[in-house]
Amino acid sequence: MRVVTAAEMREIDRVAVEEYGIPGVVLMENAGRKVVEVVCRQLNNNVKGKAVTVFVGKGNNGGDGLVVARHLLNMGADVRVLMVADPGELTGDAGLNLAIWEKMGQRVYPIHQPNGINLVKVSLMSTDLIVDAMYGTGFRGTVNEKIGRVIQLINASGIPVVAVDIPSGLEADTGKIAGPCIKATVTVTFGLPKLGMVLEAGGGVIGSMEVVDISLPKQLLYDEKIKRWLLDAGLVKKRLPRRKPDAHKGDFGRVMVLAGSTGMEGAAVLTATACLRAGAGLVTLAVPEKIHHTVAGLVPEVMTLPLPSVEGALSVKSLDTILEKLENVDVLAVGPGLSRHGETVQLVHQLLPQVKIPMVLDADGLNALAEDKTVLESIGAPAVLTPHPGEMARILGLSIKEVQNNRVPLVQQCAESWGCTVLLKGARTLIAAPEGELYINPTGNSGMATAGSGDVLTGIIAGLAAQGMDITSAAASGAYLHGLAGDRASEHLGSHGLLAGEIINYLPQSIKEVATY
Repeated sequence: MRVVTAAEMREIDRVAVEEYGIPGVVLMENAGRKVVEVVCRQLNNNVKGKAVTVFVGKGNNGGDGLVVARHLLNMGADVRVLMVADPGELTGDAGLNLAIWEKMGQRVYPIHQPNGINLVKVSLMSTDLIVDAMYGTGFRGTVNEKIGRVIQLINASGIPVVAVDIPSGLEADTGKIAGPCIKATVTVTFGLPKLGMVLEAGGGVIGSMEVVDISLPKQLLYDEKIKRWLLDAGLVKKRLPRRKPDAHKGDFGRVMVLAGSTGMEGAAVLTATACLRAGAGLVTLAVPEKIHHTVAGLVPEVMTLPLPSVEGALSVKSLDTILEKLENVDVLAVGPGLSRHGETVQLVHQLLPQVKIPMVLDADGLNALAEDKTVLESIGAPAVLTPHPGEMARILGLSIKEVQNNRVPLVQQCAESWGCTVLLKGARTLIAAPEGELYINPTGNSGMATAGSGDVLTGIIAGLAAQGMDITSAAASGAYLHGLAGDRASEHLGSHGLLAGEIINYLPQSIKEVATY
C-alpha cells in the first residue's frame, strides 16, 4: 500500500474534484459515513442511546466530524458536538455541514470560551465514545494551550477515541509530536496512509489503522510517482521466490557469511542459521580459524571455512581465499561479530571493492565503513547496508538524536548518494533504494530489542537474495518477515526475555503465513 504526504493527498483530492468532477461535499460525506461504520463497530453495533462526543475544528476535518455527528444522531445516538474554533470560521463544505447540523435543530458548543474546559469535563463524564475531528493533515507544530488541555483530558478519560483521518496533534509528514496529541483507539484514514502515521512516534498514537475508500479514483491512488510503501503480507508475497517441486538445494542459492571473532561466535551462528531458515540452499560460514571448531559444532547444516586470524579476528591474509571462494557464491553477508580489529577493518576495506555479487553489510562491516567512507564509493555490486541508529550516526558523523529526528530524509539521501539500498533499523524500520523508493515496515515488537536480533535480519536478507530477489526487495521483505517472526514468537512466549534464536524458530511459519496470504 502506498503512503503519501499531506501535500500529495491534497493533490489527489484536488484532481478528484477538479478533473474528475467529484464534488468535495460528496467526498466529505463518504468520509464521514466510513467513520460512522467504524464507530458502530466500536460500540458493538448498538448505537441507539449511546452518548458520543464529537470534537470538531474549523477545517475539512471538522466537516467530516459533522457528517459523523449527523449520521449517528439519525441512528439514535445522543450526540454532542464540541467545537475548538469559532463556528463562523467554518466555510465551504465544512460550513455547509455545520448549517445542515443547525437546521436539524442541533447545537454546537464552542469550547474556546472561558467555561470551555468545564464543558469538556462535563461531557466526558457521560460519554461512551469520542470522535476526534479537530485537526487534519495540515497540522504542524503544537496545539494552543487550551486545546492541549482538551487533548489531555480526552487521553486521561479512558474513553475509546476514533480519530478522523489523523490524530489531532500529529504531523502528517514527519510523525513528530511536539505537544499534546490524541492517543486514538482507532484511526480512520482516507484513501491512503499518511507518512507520519506509519513512522515511529505516529505509530504509537494512531491505535489500529483503518484505511477506507471514499470513492477516490483508483488511478490516483496507484500513481507510480508515489514511491513510498507500507509493507504488508500481500506486497511481500508478490516478491517471495517460487519453489518448484523438483528443485534441489543449488536452485536456492549459495551464501557466504563473513562473520565472527573471539567472544562473538554467536553472531556468526545466528546469521548463518537465519540464512538457512530464510530458504537459502547452501551457506558457508567463513570465520577466523581460532573460533572455527566452536562454530562448526553449533550449526551442523552450515559449511564452515576457517580463515587466517589475528588475536581471534580475521586477518587481512584472508583476502585471497575469500575472493577465490566467492567465485561459487551468489550472495555475501559481511559484519556480524566481525570485530573492529585493525587488520579486520583493513580486510573489509580491501574486499568490498572487489566483490561482484550482491552484499549485505551489517554491524562491524558498517563500522569499518565509518572509518573510511570512501570505500562506499568503490562498491560496484548491489549492496544493502543495515545500520541501527548508532551505526548510522557513526557513519555520518552525527548524533543518534539527529539521526532519529531525521530518519526519512537521511535514509533516502544516503541511499541516493551511496548508490546502495539502506535499511535503517528501528520501531518502524525504513528501507530506501537508490532510485527513490521508500518502504516502511510495520511488523516487530519491543521483545526484538535483544542481542543478536540484527544478526538474524542480516541472515534473512542474504537468504532471500540468494534465491533470486533483488537486493532492495530482499531487504524490504526480510525486514517484514523478521518482524513478523518476532511478533509470532512474542505471541507465544511473551516479549520479555525473547531470544534472537527464537525469532529464527518462527521464521518458517511466518514465511508460510505470507506465502498463503
